[in-house]
Amino acid sequence: MRALTVEEARQRAAELAVRSYAVAFDLTGPGDTFVTTSRIRFGASTETSWVDVKPERLISVELNGQALDPGTLDGGRFPLTGLQPENDLVVTAELKYAADGEGLQRSVDAADGRVYTYGMSSLESAPRYFPCFDQPDLKAPYAVTVKCPEDWVVMGNGAATRTAPGEWTLAETKPLATYFVTIVAGPFHQLRSEYDGIPLGLACRQSLKEHLERDAEDLFRTTREAFDEYHRMFGRRYPFGEYWQAFVPDFNLGAMENPGCVTLADSLVFRSQATEAERSTRARIVVHEMAHMWFGDLVTMKWWNDMWLNESFAEYMAHRVSEDATSYGGNWTDFAFVRKWWGLQTDQSSSTHPVAPDSLKDARQSLDDFDGISYAKGAAVLKQLAKYLGDDVFLEGVNAHLKAHEYANADLHEFTAKLTEAGARDLDTWSEQWLRTSGLDTISVERTDAGVVLHRQSPDNSRRLHKLSVGGYDVTGEPTLADVVIDSDAAEVALSNEFAVVVPDANDDTWAKIRLDATSLANLPDVLPKIADSTTRAVIWNSVRDAVADAELDPRFALELFTTTIQHEDSDIAVGSLVRWLEERLLGGYLDYNASRGPVAAALSNKLAATAPGTSLQLVTARGFVATTDDVALLTGWLDGDLAPDGLEIDADLRWLIVLRLVRLGAFGAVDIDAELDRDKSTEGVAQAARCRSALPDGKEAAWTRIMTDPSIGVHELLAAADGFWHPAQVAVTAPYARRFFTDIRRTAEIRAGMVVGLTAARIVPRYAIDEELIGPAEALIADESADSAIRRKTANFLDDLRRAVEVRRRFG
Repeated sequence: MRALTVEEARQRAAELAVRSYAVAFDLTGPGDTFVTTSRIRFGASTETSWVDVKPERLISVELNGQALDPGTLDGGRFPLTGLQPENDLVVTAELKYAADGEGLQRSVDAADGRVYTYGMSSLESAPRYFPCFDQPDLKAPYAVTVKCPEDWVVMGNGAATRTAPGEWTLAETKPLATYFVTIVAGPFHQLRSEYDGIPLGLACRQSLKEHLERDAEDLFRTTREAFDEYHRMFGRRYPFGEYWQAFVPDFNLGAMENPGCVTLADSLVFRSQATEAERSTRARIVVHEMAHMWFGDLVTMKWWNDMWLNESFAEYMAHRVSEDATSYGGNWTDFAFVRKWWGLQTDQSSSTHPVAPDSLKDARQSLDDFDGISYAKGAAVLKQLAKYLGDDVFLEGVNAHLKAHEYANADLHEFTAKLTEAGARDLDTWSEQWLRTSGLDTISVERTDAGVVLHRQSPDNSRRLHKLSVGGYDVTGEPTLADVVIDSDAAEVALSNEFAVVVPDANDDTWAKIRLDATSLANLPDVLPKIADSTTRAVIWNSVRDAVADAELDPRFALELFTTTIQHEDSDIAVGSLVRWLEERLLGGYLDYNASRGPVAAALSNKLAATAPGTSLQLVTARGFVATTDDVALLTGWLDGDLAPDGLEIDADLRWLIVLRLVRLGAFGAVDIDAELDRDKSTEGVAQAARCRSALPDGKEAAWTRIMTDPSIGVHELLAAADGFWHPAQVAVTAPYARRFFTDIRRTAEIRAGMVVGLTAARIVPRYAIDEELIGPAEALIADESADSAIRRKTANFLDDLRRAVEVRRRFG
């Protein structure tokens, strides 16, 4: 089915004005399909157009009382002819439940066999579960009814009322874009509250009931705190009535900002112990989706090239509001260590793009741009803009934008116009430098006889302006900060050249590659543990990680820096981020795994022994130790209830991590995985078992076949199987599959759609196969325009990483 282009969308938006939707869902059928009827009232200034629907069977179409031939449906588009100034269109279709998280997802809970459904509209998925004019700038009110089994409950964008056994009506909504229309239906466990006149609700599978109830006050508190701050900042109340947060199975993102009924991955209902970093991340996701109620839902982009007006804003606000108004701290540390690191890598990949690109891509291609640039880079740019303009000007412009375009659509030009009216100057230059170009500058340090000079290198001669702080740190880690504006290729800094370590952008205020000088690098092992600010430590580590990837810094230096300083690291965010980087990049790509793993495991073992029992730091350190140790007896003892450190609970999820490691060490086999699944007969256990079976040397072919050919496998089980497939200790075993990736992966786009296509490709790409002979097949797949764009992009990212790893190994041996 062809994707909607921007030209088609603009023409249809100019010709149609959608008045209302009345959508009726019948979910009572026994099979894998359901029936939806959409009644759409709309005005038209043209005689011809089309409506979007992607059914198993198109039952009937009636336009202005006249029946039309369902057989004229063509590639998800039903042609409409003879349109009048005002029209009444009724489309009834039998549609298929989704297993890939797009459309109306249907999942069966392995714990008790209960069935759950929810709607995910995404960029092209709305027509998979209701006929509509599917583009962001044709907004309209929705009135929804649902027929379902009598023991189900229903939630959606409007308040739900049970009108009869198995029958529900949702209150008519404010004007909504199709991509955030949802229904959530099933035997969900619900919790209700109220705050400041807003009805609040939480929902989850029945098998997660006790875990949601344990965390309910934490979730409600974060919601209350964020509402207070958003009401203060935006000067306008939440506009969509009730506010449900439904934790749903097999969700392919973290969350989706459906007005009135946000859907979130139910992995965020923690069934096992969680670190403070994970709880803080969950709080930011809650706050992120709440920001969308204003940016994205109240005011919506006209086309997908301005998705940054949704995602970058929500990302920035999530960290800002979480830090300023919620009970969770460390938010900017997380941004630097996790989110910004993701964005920095994306911006240096061959698939990089501007934050606000030209509107050249169709809806399907635009899906690829939901990445580290649209989220993290855009948020960093907005953070710098707010600092540069000052909060008064920034928020005045934001609020004027919301007021001018409420319940409608707007673009970048209209947003910057409101900032300019509020007092901002030269935003055209700012937009061109930061939003319309891709890539990033490098800021490096030079110690001169007179002091310190920063040098800026711009790969595209964009001459971006940077406003940042430079930190000088003495041997005790005590800081001296100096503010600098870089508006030329070099800038003097009011700091002595005698500091042990000099860190550009010490507060992480700009978007650039940071390079430390030789003196600072030499002093890092001693000084880094003494620097109190965890965000500054993140800036330093990002510089080290990036320099290693660019083959400018010996990866053995980074390994030694980790093993030397990790003992003193007190941030669970930092430990978790660095251990993931070690596993995925340093040990898995740049260094010999077998030779380098031992020092990492030893350092984490020492840290574990010295860490306070029952803390987040203990838990995240234990996870890293489990992933790197080869002590089979110790790990088996942990599983048996012996030998585990005091305060460390060997719960279901930690048990599965241990089982996975024992499988990879050759100590556990299929029988042991089955035994563990007998202990944990849950949906989560099924996914964990799939990950472990995929790690079995003799389970590779079965796992590969499921990943590449089975359309019925749920999202979480699919991605878990892909996660478990590759490992640097199994390079010889997986070698035959490295080349197969380039031929087999393209078929997955025929059996799945939307986000999960790219997610699968990113996880099953042969990331630990550092083999130059894979460059040719990768280039061929990337160049093949018949292949799915998400698969080509993930392959391009793999090729970037492969070339970096090859160069690092060539340069440093």
